[in-house]
Amino acid sequence: MTTGMHARVVAELGAEIVSGALAPGSVLRLESLQTRFGVSRTAAREVVRVLEALRLTTSKRRVGITVQAPDRWNHYDPLVIRWQLDGPARPAALRVLTELRHAVEPIAARCAATSATPEQRGALRATAQRLAAATGDLDVFLGHDIAFHDLVLRASGNPMFAQLSAVVAEVLTGRTGHGLMPAEPHPHAVALHLEVADAIAAGAPGRAESAMRAIVTQAHAEIADLTGKSP
Repeated sequence: MTTGMHARVVAELGAEIVSGALAPGSVLRLESLQTRFGVSRTAAREVVRVLEALRLTTSKRRVGITVQAPDRWNHYDPLVIRWQLDGPARPAALRVLTELRHAVEPIAARCAATSATPEQRGALRATAQRLAAATGDLDVFLGHDIAFHDLVLRASGNPMFAQLSAVVAEVLTGRTGHGLMPAEPHPHAVALHLEVADAIAAGAPGRAESAMRAIVTQAHAEIADLTGKSP
């Protein structure tokens, strides 16, 4: 099975599980997957292995492939996040992900102000400046925004914070892809990114934490405004 076909089958089944179209407790068979997608048994097994790695399914001999309940899923995996943001659970997913950002990113910025290397401080400032210069192009702005938040999480010196970088990137990408960002970045949000970078460069943990908290609070408010309700 080609990589493209493999990804398509994984994405289709994963989205059906996350959306509830395949309810918890549903049992799948390799034979039915082969027939439905026109793939070999080996290819179907590869797809199932991916779903099991995401903890969306489990397999047992004489039982089959059983769809798992949401509390068993790997909610930190970017694929699971993407499928949630693409489906009917999007408002709830945004709420949960925003709560995670509130809990982690301000503290990561505080830590970065004391733990970042000189190279990371310089990179943050440069990325914030590129972000500020790209407000007229949302795609370019998004790339710099993702890079900025990745740098803050990594500069925190906390490897567990750093591993959340892909989660935050998926949230930022999902907001843009679903029209949950203004037509152009708010000037105050851009200024806050510059403030975070300056505070980290200056070794000012309180300022860095406060500015980052304002960023995630504003992001939450924008989502609420554009969806007509709190996520």
